Amino acid sequence: MSTARGPGSAAGPPPSARPARRRALLAAGVGLAAGAGPVPSAAGADAPRWEPVLPDPPMSFPRDFGAHPGHRTEWWYVTGWLRRAGAQDCGMQLTFFRSRTAHPQANPSRYAPTQLVLAHAALALPERGRLLHAERSARAGLGLAGAEAGDTRVWIDGAPGRWSLVRDAATDRYAARIAAKAFSFDLVLAPPGPPLLQGEAGFSRKGPRPSQASRYYSRPQTAVSGSITVDGTRIATAGHAWFDHEWSSEILDDDTPGWDWVGLNLDDGGALMAFRVRRRDGTTSWRDATLRDGPDGPVRTGLAPVFEPLRTWRSARSGAEWPVSMRLRVAGRDLELRPLFDDQELDARGSTGTTYWEGAVTAFEHGRRIGRGYLELTGYAGALRL
Repeated sequence: MSTARGPGSAAGPPPSARPARRRALLAAGVGLAAGAGPVPSAAGADAPRWEPVLPDPPMSFPRDFGAHPGHRTEWWYVTGWLRRAGAQDCGMQLTFFRSRTAHPQANPSRYAPTQLVLAHAALALPERGRLLHAERSARAGLGLAGAEAGDTRVWIDGAPGRWSLVRDAATDRYAARIAAKAFSFDLVLAPPGPPLLQGEAGFSRKGPRPSQASRYYSRPQTAVSGSITVDGTRIATAGHAWFDHEWSSEILDDDTPGWDWVGLNLDDGGALMAFRVRRRDGTTSWRDATLRDGPDGPVRTGLAPVFEPLRTWRSARSGAEWPVSMRLRVAGRDLELRPLFDDQELDARGSTGTTYWEGAVTAFEHGRRIGRGYLELTGYAGALRL
């Protein structure tokens, strides 16, 4: 996610005093970034001014399921593992981005590109050994695309079919549909309970400056049912996903080219989110983690995760070297993250202008599987910039 992520400072206050923080969002409609670029201070009526992220007001639902068009960038992000009859489990990703551009908001023309909607979709099929992926982008309005306030309804009408993510208020379920040339999704997402607020009641710090923050919640352990279609063959499927929604107006510092982030649905019904933002020298500038024990257990925030690459894979396409297997130490636990397969690199230069690694991983503890989820790696194929 696609976006800015920011870890609770590596050299900051102790975990007990440090607020929970998480990955920042995808940057301003183009390029994932942990935050989204400082709000310009230039004078003039045409200077872009995005709304800052503040701790108040408290999150409120269903309002905060919807879009927040005053902020620079926003995303709805779904990753999960799917079961298929007669085949190995596979991974899926669907991300919608909304970006408020620097175009003058006062322009009365209905053709003014003041808001953009972008989308990424991918299937991680182990029998293929690399991602099937597709992307879309369009300006909001004119029947081309939209991200509506009040509740989740984000869509792009791109050939050969509609891409959409829509929440049903009566059932609290989401319909996720995309139609690409080589594959499609038609899925129902059913969260098991209310949103899990990240950071301080949904205010998630991303860096040392107070402005480096996002509003952020997750919906882990979301049940998935429906079908995927690959090369014209429809396949019934079911599984579990991790759902994120985040919005921000800040980006990464010049010295922080990217981040590592993971969201895990634990086999005992619990959930773990952890991230770190990396400096150019590879050290951690900010980090955070949230751990929920069991399906209804206590939630611990403000944790200080440590990511340690165990194995790397070099892409022949981008030349980037991705740490696809990680050791993650957090809250007294020592986990190993192993990829479904190595080549889960996603080239999204046609929409968000970046290349990143978004991969299905399995988590092991003391050699025993304890959960599955997705690992996101950014900034290894070049710094994330708009």
